[in-house]
Amino acid sequence: MTTSRVNKLQTVDAQTLKKLLEQQAVTLIDVREPGEYAQEHIPGATLVSLSNFDPRKVPQDEDTKVILYCRSGNRSTMAGQKLFDAGFTKVNHLEGGLGAWKAAGYPTKINQNAPISLMRQVQIVAGSLVFIGTLLGAFVSPWFLLLSGFVSAGLIFAGITDTCALGILLAKLPYNQRSRV
Repeated sequence: MTTSRVNKLQTVDAQTLKKLLEQQAVTLIDVREPGEYAQEHIPGATLVSLSNFDPRKVPQDEDTKVILYCRSGNRSTMAGQKLFDAGFTKVNHLEGGLGAWKAAGYPTKINQNAPISLMRQVQIVAGSLVFIGTLLGAFVSPWFLLLSGFVSAGLIFAGITDTCALGILLAKLPYNQRSRV
């Protein structure tokens, strides 16, 4: 276990988390969006998505560790900071997120009927907008090329900041709000 730069957030590797889950000594919180959780999650995890994160939904028990996780570790770091701001003194997150858990060969609960991933939705929508903007720019008016430029600028911003406005908007759609598994 090591300390992260954000307050006193501790990182836990997949092997340690597996042991803690087997001992039932952990409250595992998935901070991804409901659609992501519905698609695949670590068994025993509770969903408290970052977009609607409420620290009051996270149990605070001295005997049980709180461990957050997301896809890669970025959102769980932000959620951890929110818990510290709410008065939590010990918060942990899974180093490498769900990807590290799966890379270690541990099982996940998968729902084949869940909506496609947000990343794929962003790729489909952004690609469609660039394609439509290019076609309209070539055959209707060159002003439509601004649509393609706007989408490309958004993708560049998303890559630099690791925050995708299109992904945030898509996550709010009703079919991405279902968390039933």
